[in-house]
Amino acid sequence: MTPARLSFDLEVPLDRFALKISHHCEHQILGLFGVSGSGKTTCLEAIAGLRSSAKGKIQLGDEAWLDSERGIHVPCHRRDIGYVPQEMLLFPHYDVTRNLRAGRERAQMNGVDFQQTFEAVTEILELGPLLHRRTRDLSGGERQRVALGRALCSGPKLLLLDEPLAALDQRLRQRILPFLLRIRESFQLPILIVSHHPVELQALCDEVLVLKEGAVIAQGQPQSVFSRPDVFNLAESQGFENLLRGTIAQHYGQTTALKLADGQHLIVPRSERPEGQSLLVGIAAHEILLAGERPRALSARNCLRARIATLQQTEDLVLVSTQLDTSDRARIVAEVTPDAARELGLTAGGDIFLVMKANSVRLYE
Repeated sequence: MTPARLSFDLEVPLDRFALKISHHCEHQILGLFGVSGSGKTTCLEAIAGLRSSAKGKIQLGDEAWLDSERGIHVPCHRRDIGYVPQEMLLFPHYDVTRNLRAGRERAQMNGVDFQQTFEAVTEILELGPLLHRRTRDLSGGERQRVALGRALCSGPKLLLLDEPLAALDQRLRQRILPFLLRIRESFQLPILIVSHHPVELQALCDEVLVLKEGAVIAQGQPQSVFSRPDVFNLAESQGFENLLRGTIAQHYGQTTALKLADGQHLIVPRSERPEGQSLLVGIAAHEILLAGERPRALSARNCLRARIATLQQTEDLVLVSTQLDTSDRARIVAEVTPDAARELGLTAGGDIFLVMKANSVRLYE
């Protein structure tokens, strides 16, 4: 079943500016990106019904949640939203099972088979070993999984995630991101994700809106948006990475060979997953070297053939956006100096080789 589509046309007054945002979602998962204070969480709270000052329209499928002209303002508790705020707000004196069951009554009222959902959530988020532990005794990554599970178990019509990985260190972000991918693949839910970290938005979202002082300054498919010079500068300061997905082809001593969609292989640090499984990896733009011809006798283990899609100038760099195949999700951005771009004779449509060390690749597993 196709998820209901979210649309909104909102204006919310804030201290320094007014949030003015309008969008009709054509895809399942929408991301809101921007620096702190750009209006992302305000938008999320308005859609959740937590901002009484919000004016305009909010609609999910055929349901109108807000229509200022018609006097419609559905309260938060009647919008059937699964909301995971930054603070997670779990019940610390309850065990995990009781936290997951907190929304059972609402799920059942909406015709959801709660037990079936509970079992699916427990399996997908690997919560079985945690069910009888109190949430105050869990690690940050475990609490995040429980918060996600509790929201899903309530049988929501829309899932709102506010900075789902912000409170976690890099190691835990690498661990939790695959669970978010499982939610995307297993639940036919419309999802709105707020983040100032571009990695999870690239991995999860079909479309991204970039906010600055309450206004949308860019929108579109994540890889295209984050390769724009004005957005790339924001994204890089927050830890921009190129994301690729491949299938584990073979394990070696300290490395793993990953088969990409175009048939090329990428050597990465050794993964613990078995051969044949899918794996998400990240590569920073500054870790990639460019070569006009296939180099020989290099210590770097990787040399991928690609085609240059676009060349875009920032203040002091040239962003070289390349494609391994015709898919935007196989796009890789490298950064070079203007001098290097001239010396290499880089042009859109030309072939290029991407050179990178195996240990410069980050695993998300």
